[in-house]
Amino acid sequence: MNVSARNVFKGKISALVDGAVNAEVEISLAGGDKIVAIVTEGSVKSLGLAIGKEAIAYVKAPWVMLLAGPQEAKFSARNQLSGQVSALHKGGVNTEVAVTLPGGAVVYAVVTNEAVMELGLKEGSAATALIKASHVILGIPA
Repeated sequence: MNVSARNVFKGKISALVDGAVNAEVEISLAGGDKIVAIVTEGSVKSLGLAIGKEAIAYVKAPWVMLLAGPQEAKFSARNQLSGQVSALHKGGVNTEVAVTLPGGAVVYAVVTNEAVMELGLKEGSAATALIKASHVILGIPA
């Protein structure tokens, strides 16, 4: 299956916390990085989500925010993934920024060219990708 989401993370469910309406699902990736998603309890049931089951997390690149330099504030985004900028693909208005995490996973963000300049992003620089857990869509292999 092909999807338009630039970020596709395959892994196994390593934690699942049920709630009255929503559940928090943690996916551990092959390199040890983790992605957390918030899904409805209906999705937990319909997808058969359970610890140890394979799952795929999808995140559209425009939903990813980037930080550069030392963190001077705390954020409510559940996924705060730190790594190094590994590629920049500049367009007329926006730039696609690739951030490689310590475990080898790559997170793609699409931000304005102005933001890239303001943050001083370049290949090799440190960056943190912020992704709200509610912006992570889960699927399971067929």
